Amino acid sequence: MLYGNALRDEIASAGTTPLIGVYDMYSASLAAKHYDALFVSGFGFAASYYGLPDIGFIAWPDMVAFAERLRGAFPRHHLLVDIDDGYVDTELACHVVRRLERSGISGVVLEDQQRPRRCGHADGKQVLPLEDYLAKLDRVLASRTDLLVVARTDATDDEDIMIRAKALAATDADVVLVDGVRDVGAIRRIREAVGTKPLLFNQIAGGKSPRLSLTELAALGVDVAVYSTPCLFAAHRAVEDAMTRLKAADGLLPATGATGGAGVGEATALLMDNLRRHSTR
Repeated sequence: MLYGNALRDEIASAGTTPLIGVYDMYSASLAAKHYDALFVSGFGFAASYYGLPDIGFIAWPDMVAFAERLRGAFPRHHLLVDIDDGYVDTELACHVVRRLERSGISGVVLEDQQRPRRCGHADGKQVLPLEDYLAKLDRVLASRTDLLVVARTDATDDEDIMIRAKALAATDADVVLVDGVRDVGAIRRIREAVGTKPLLFNQIAGGKSPRLSLTELAALGVDVAVYSTPCLFAAHRAVEDAMTRLKAADGLLPATGATGGAGVGEATALLMDNLRRHSTR
């Protein structure tokens, strides 16, 4: 199966294609019941795998191994993986792209940040000289055959954003992402700057970008919407609440079932579905 082409076709269809950020196999199992496209964000992976912020700690073998496990469990879902800056080195970026493509990953996001890197919605981001990033991007594009590539800029200056958005749209990258867009007006300007190239918008709760529905994004000409951390942040609140209630109840577990929390039966059924998909791939 050509996973990259399948995602291209999905993006080319009417409306805005949503990709849901997952941070481990369990969150992916739940998200996959509701959506056909999943996203592995650097923020979620750094938080879940290392317990650290998204500032450059991710080791590429860890990310590749997780992506490979996801593909094994979800053989028919679109899978987009954030590979940050390609782990600094251009040769390494190309190697990771080839590994992910052989593993059946649909696409990757490659950013123009320089180290020390930051979450796309954090302050203090620094970007590579445009020529340096374009050279890396061109090498990555030449190393893939089917894999979809999202070219991402983390520029924060309005003039620089427009210059970079136009430059990225002129490459053979499949999609353009300007991360940390602050308002609807900027989305409109970026949409005009990239011409006919598909445009991706990244939404993260509490981030710098406005909260917009898929209908609103489609009206703005956005082709893809990535929801980076809905599972992670939902788990954060749910686990915190569960621990507070357990302590208040003197260690008495809550009831399970329709009016209570999940239990071993529901969790096992979810995981058995994964096992069946592994067995029939």
